[in-house]
Amino acid sequence: MTSAAASAVRRPLTLGEHRVWPPVVLAPMAGITNVGFRQLCREQGGGIYVCEMITTVALVERNPKTLRMIAFGDDERPRSLQLYGTDPEITAAAVRIVVDKGLADHIDLNFGCPVPKVTRRGGGSALPWRRRLFARLVRAAVDAASPAGVPVTVKMRKGIDDDHLTYVEAGLAAQDAGVAAVALHGRTAAQRYSGTADWDAIGTLKQALDVPVLGNGDIWEADDALRMVAHTGVDGVVIGRGCLGRPWLFADLAAAFDGSAERRLPTLGEVAATMRRHAELLVGQFTAGARNPARGERDGCTDFRKHVAWYLKGFPVGSGLRRELAMIDSLAQLDDLLGKLDPTVPFPVETLGQPRGRTNSPGKVFLPDGWLASRDDDTVPEGAELADSGG
Repeated sequence: MTSAAASAVRRPLTLGEHRVWPPVVLAPMAGITNVGFRQLCREQGGGIYVCEMITTVALVERNPKTLRMIAFGDDERPRSLQLYGTDPEITAAAVRIVVDKGLADHIDLNFGCPVPKVTRRGGGSALPWRRRLFARLVRAAVDAASPAGVPVTVKMRKGIDDDHLTYVEAGLAAQDAGVAAVALHGRTAAQRYSGTADWDAIGTLKQALDVPVLGNGDIWEADDALRMVAHTGVDGVVIGRGCLGRPWLFADLAAAFDGSAERRLPTLGEVAATMRRHAELLVGQFTAGARNPARGERDGCTDFRKHVAWYLKGFPVGSGLRRELAMIDSLAQLDDLLGKLDPTVPFPVETLGQPRGRTNSPGKVFLPDGWLASRDDDTVPEGAELADSGG
């Protein structure tokens, strides 16, 4: 690592009045980054932990499900919320609600989502192609948030595909609009989650901007974060799939940015204890304020089920036990099944550096008719707003 990169590693990330150390951000993931999961990760190390994506129109319309999703732990600071929107006026209205009601301390804008139901409406990673609309939307959000001192950031991809790259131009436009930082996932929308992330593009964006730049993509281990900083000069990293089933990655990241070589390789017994803690936090989240605590426990355990395969990846655990763990309805049932695991089994080091979570193949990016014809058309795409928060 060069001396310049080493210095960058030891510089806190600045977002408005917030000084973030280590310079690590948990990416919002639908169905994952709820209160319980964020607390589990925060117990490992510092950083910014973003809640699930909130759609602007759902917030403006006071959708009950969306309002319940905007929940943070009592000691969670800064409270970070990601908004998805395509209409500058609706986005500004949503930001004003966040600011006026004190719902969050930091707002991130989603321009990175590659899924067809989003891009075919002109949202997510498709929207920066319409550069005037993109600039209007970001400026509307910043103008609505700045009186309260709430920093706004954007997260985006390289572009629609290799023939329609937007990241440098969009980054400069976001900077001109007054954002506090820009995060770049080093893939195009067409790549989805396939192949490898383009760290060179992240470095190019860092060179082009004066505001902090965060890098996202293929950070599976803490040392990957250090390599990204050394390679690109970024001011911080965004962690998504790498922490699935491995919340202790944030402890490793804290150690890495502090200059320590210490890394966690938990035994199966230690992983089981983490699984139990995760389920316990989810049950607490779902039972808080619930009229029926038993229903809350069942819902919390149901929410935990999706995490089982990620936690046990690479461990020699039989398919029958895995299946039972992925069908739990209570903490007592979970305790009984976890007790059947051999706590002495060492961590499967062969899984280090391997992709986790969602992987897929490159594919066609579905766009509204005529979307690519004019970059300066700032008309809000019809039907582009999503009513459901979370992704």
